[in-house]
Amino acid sequence: MTNSDWSDKKEQNPFAPQTAVVFDRRQVRLHRDRAAPIFENHDFMFREVADRLCDKLLDVNRTFHKILDLGSHRGELGAHLLKDQPELLIRQDLSRRMLEYTGGTNVQADEEFLPYRAESLDLVMSNLSLHWVNDLPGSLIQIRNILKPDGLFLGAMFGGDTLTELRQSLMQAEINMDRGTAPHVSPFVDVRDAGSLLQRAGFALPVVDTDRITVTYRDALSLMTELRGMGESNALHKKFRGFSSREMIMETARVYQDLFADERGRIKVTFDILYLMGWAPHESQQKPLKPGSAKMRLADALGVKEQSTGDKAGS
Repeated sequence: MTNSDWSDKKEQNPFAPQTAVVFDRRQVRLHRDRAAPIFENHDFMFREVADRLCDKLLDVNRTFHKILDLGSHRGELGAHLLKDQPELLIRQDLSRRMLEYTGGTNVQADEEFLPYRAESLDLVMSNLSLHWVNDLPGSLIQIRNILKPDGLFLGAMFGGDTLTELRQSLMQAEINMDRGTAPHVSPFVDVRDAGSLLQRAGFALPVVDTDRITVTYRDALSLMTELRGMGESNALHKKFRGFSSREMIMETARVYQDLFADERGRIKVTFDILYLMGWAPHESQQKPLKPGSAKMRLADALGVKEQSTGDKAGS
């Protein structure tokens, strides 16, 4: 691992999380460590979303010289970014074993504690990693802080109804087995919350959009194997410890097959992808007009008669 003058690990982090601990970050790291040797056999979603993120980046008419690939895994996104030959590309991941499969400048660090100087980077991109962060507002504030003025953040994360079929099947299986219900799949941010988080973090011109990717698997056991190979196993801080019982797994697979199998007998799996984009503020950026500064009335622009709030239509 290499560090340079853009990194300052000794500096006191002002954004330490103060929120409730939802995810066990140690488990997140261990899951990625375990998945690292076989990740390339299960990384189709990461490669697909990396392609889509880079398509969005092509729409931005800007050259970026110093770039951070945040939550890089085995470098699926960075491989695209290197094509433009940036001055510096940093790959950061929580898992050292993931980084062993990449070259260049690598930093093992937590997305919740970014070890970079303020205003030191032009572009921060993140591909399907931030959904495991406990203090997402704090992480976004740090990202905005390390960007130079008019620098860009562009990221993708699982959100919305991701794995909704698995969630429903687990719940029904627990009811069938008279166990009550407990969380087995992590909560995901929805598109409205994501936009608010970007604004709270101080990003200018925030944009959030979403894709839904539907995949099919032979059965629920194949899906569970895939999630393990992706490093996406359950890492909730307070999780139901009995989920690993064979009886529970088999009942979940049976319920999943009953509820969500298609005409071929394959099960449906939903992945909702949130794309987040925002700019570090700069005086050159467009700003909304002040109230009352418009030069034309809306009624004139629409070619209709203006009515007061007390008038009835047609009177």
